[in-house]
Amino acid sequence: MPWVLGKMPAGFRPLVVDNCSTDGSGDLARSLGATVVSEPARGFGAAAHAGLLAATADLVCFCDCDGSLDPRQLPLLTGPLATGQADLVLGRRAAAQRDAWPFPVRLANWELARRVRRRTGLKIRDLGPMRAASREALLGLNLADRRFGYPLEMVMNAAAAGWRVAEVEVAYLPRIGKSKVTGTVRGCVRTVRDMSQVLAR
Repeated sequence: MPWVLGKMPAGFRPLVVDNCSTDGSGDLARSLGATVVSEPARGFGAAAHAGLLAATADLVCFCDCDGSLDPRQLPLLTGPLATGQADLVLGRRAAAQRDAWPFPVRLANWELARRVRRRTGLKIRDLGPMRAASREALLGLNLADRRFGYPLEMVMNAAAAGWRVAEVEVAYLPRIGKSKVTGTVRGCVRTVRDMSQVLAR
């Protein structure tokens, strides 16, 4: 977290969502100057949506706080929004080194992106966590998933609403610390399950 918050670009205000952490992450984020939002419900989507609701800026960005994505790349995503070229911008991950993106996660992402392309016609290759859009427009998508299906639901609902969805390449780094999801078969199965439920709706 110090690495991520220490690289926040000028003009971007960090907002960290703490949903049931037990390691003092919220207190650490506050000590580093971030606004911390407490979300009692577990789940990736619960945390992401709590951050969206708490944000006050016209444009909002989403970024994991595990060191796998450098927030200095955020202006690459907000640029197409500011110039009116896109409504939702996704960061297409390019692994900076071989161990940055474990094969099980990469394979699951490839398959989900393929299914999204087939269903929506969007020319996307990644469903990565770094993304940017208008706050009010995102709220209008009525996102309901509060688990790992949230990022996919955002893309699917945006496509259904006729949004222009663009991708920009971002460097993907090895995460700092261990993950319950990244690189684990159980985590990949859970993510694919949640996202498959979104695709089935």
